[in-house]
Amino acid sequence: MPNSSRSSRSAVSVFDPDLADRPAVARLLDFAEYEAEVPVHVHRRGQLILALHGAVTCTADDEMWIVPPNCGVWIPGGMPHSARATANARLSYLFVEPGAASLPDVCCTLSISPLVRELVNRLTSEVSDYLPDSHAGRLARVTLDELAGMPREHFNLPISNDPKIRTIADALTIEPSDRSTLGQWAKRVAMSERSLARLMIRETGLTFGRWRQQLHLVVALRELASGATVQTVADKLGYDSVNAFITMFKKALGSTPAQYFAQRSARLSQSRIEKSPSGVGGRAHNR
Repeated sequence: MPNSSRSSRSAVSVFDPDLADRPAVARLLDFAEYEAEVPVHVHRRGQLILALHGAVTCTADDEMWIVPPNCGVWIPGGMPHSARATANARLSYLFVEPGAASLPDVCCTLSISPLVRELVNRLTSEVSDYLPDSHAGRLARVTLDELAGMPREHFNLPISNDPKIRTIADALTIEPSDRSTLGQWAKRVAMSERSLARLMIRETGLTFGRWRQQLHLVVALRELASGATVQTVADKLGYDSVNAFITMFKKALGSTPAQYFAQRSARLSQSRIEKSPSGVGGRAHNR
């Protein structure tokens, strides 16, 4: 569904997670019904964002985070953040009471098992004021226990609060095909090329070239997860050919886009097998 047909409602107007007093509450959102942009906001509870379909990029803690399928972004409570969802995004939000689970105190991308995904989705159908000793209460406890064991992924881009770096980041996020050199960007932000190079490394830990490549990977993963073709993504990022884009992708992530998503699907299928009754039983004996 094109963006123009979306509702003018913001996703943050749907539910105030801080009104709930249970360890964990969840909500399901279809972004065909909401604005693509979720403005900067903050809440007391920590938030896990899961992409059931499509993808979303979040900005928090001076970094940009991609939420492709089979992953989630964890945002600790009290941290301002914003987001942008693809038109076909369906997201699950899990809001966690501070101290209710052993979860990171920094933003991070988590690999999410099929079990955790299904637990969160099941919890979205429960009321937010469930009784602690009810089925929903037990479901929430299991969800948090499993979530605490999920491994981290690395789908983030450092962007910094420095106004000059932010200007470049905002511009390239909107138009990632812009191939302006570091010298050209330096002129736009009224700095010398050498000063901008030093500022980029100091603020992001990356050279401009490495930083822009990471931006391209974040955008590529988001767009490919939303169903875009490799050709479309290569064009969007300003590559001269599909092969040039695939070469960059493979050099950075160790596989082509097709192989990357096939491998993720294979890991998902394997995880489902391991979480089957026989698989759980077999793993339990090894603990």
